[in-house]
Formats: sequence, structure tokens, C-alpha cells
Amino acid sequence: MLKEPSPQQYQFETITLDELVPEDHLVRKVDAIMDFEFIRDAVAHLYCPNNGRPAIDPVRLIKMMLLGYLFGIPSERKLVKEIQVNMAYRWFLRMGLTEKVPDASTLSQNRIRRFNDSDIFQQIFDHVVEQAISGGMANGRVLYTDSTHLKANANPHKAINEERPIAPSEYIEQLNVAVERDRKNHAKKPLPDAKKSNENSAVKNTKVSTTDPESGFMHRDNKPKGFFYLDHRTVDGKHGHYGHPCHRRKCAR
Repeated sequence: MLKEPSPQQYQFETITLDELVPEDHLVRKVDAIMDFEFIRDAVAHLYCPNNGRPAIDPVRLIKMMLLGYLFGIPSERKLVKEIQVNMAYRWFLRMGLTEKVPDASTLSQNRIRRFNDSDIFQQIFDHVVEQAISGGMANGRVLYTDSTHLKANANPHKAINEERPIAPSEYIEQLNVAVERDRKNHAKKPLPDAKKSNENSAVKNTKVSTTDPESGFMHRDNKPKGFFYLDHRTVDGKHGHYGHPCHRRKCAR
């Protein structure tokens, strides 16, 4: 027998926010192992201690950004809308049901202006790794490293061509120093002067993005063509925890 449900929008119930969040939800797992309180001391120098309007708790701001990253929310405006209706997000942020969510502009301006020149995100990452080590979940004895291409947010048609010198890497320069020392010990002629080599070094024509010049243009067989970064990840072999992420420019090929 079909029964039409009665409207429940205005029903009063006595319930806590904690009861609305499933026990196996990811935010509970993160909250159980991660202590975010150190953030306040880490960013205290970025705030005026005795002037201006009361600031939004930096711990809450950083945790909002973390939610956006963990759940793949692509914009701060959408993130704010999700927090408005998601009880698990509110629980993670220690935010009441009727408490107003900070505006998207507040979040973005703090990220761009206040935290941009800070190493707070590196500190958070280091803090997580330290907790993993202290908890016996990482030991650094066996590490695995791999890389993948990350598509840059750059239009492939908005680019200029630049000639750039093909300079030896720092590692190659170190090898040259070692070779020079060895040749001297064996009474051999020194290598050609480095300055002269640099003056006569070859150049290559490189495609540079006008919207994201830090990215590199990739053109390889069986690979998508466009601007990319190389994302390097190192994980600990014991439990697979990240040890150090690194993004570098993908050179044109």
C-alpha cells in the first residue's frame, strides 16, 4: 500500500551534530589522527594582535581548504555552498547548524594575501609526516618514487615562442668538477673553460604559456599535447604514506 509522506521540514527534533556524521566518514578519520591546533601559533605573526576586526579562526580556514582538497571541490564558492548543507563538514569545522559559513571571498583573500607568502601548508604537511613517524606508520627505510603529468590550467593556444639556452644541470656541473679534479690528479689538460662553453651553448625554441609561464609544453607520441607539470610523489614503503610531493615544470619535448 502506498502512503504519501507527510512534510517534515518544520519538525522539531533533539539531536546533536555528532549523531548526524557516520562513524566511518573520512572527516572522522582525519579528525582522530590530526591535531590542527598548532596552526594558530604558526600563523600568529600574520595577524595584528591589537587592531582591526576580529579575524576568522585560521584553523577553520585551513580546514576548509583541506575539505576542498580531500573531496575534490574545484572552487571556493562551491566549497562554501557545500559546507552550508553538509553536516559532516560542519562537524569537522566545529561549526554549529545555524552558524554562518565564511564568504568565499574571505577564504580566497586569506589564501592569496595572508597565507600566500607563508609556509603554513608545508608546515602542515611536515606535521602530518612527523605524526606518522611518531606513530610508527613510517620509518623511511624503503621509499618508492614515481611521477605523472598534471595538466596546467593554461590555454594551449595562448603562448609565445622563446629562445632559451640549454644550460647544464647542477648535477652535470658537479660531475664536471669531479672530472676536472681527476684530470688534474693524472696530469691531464683541464676541460674547456666553463665560461666559454656557456657563451657558445646551444639554444632551443620553447613554447611558453602566457597564462602560466611556469608550466612546460609537452609534445610527445601517444601523449596529450599541451602545458603540463611533472608531479613527483614519494611514499614510505611501510604503510604507503606520502613522504614528499614535488611539482616541477615539464619541459617541452
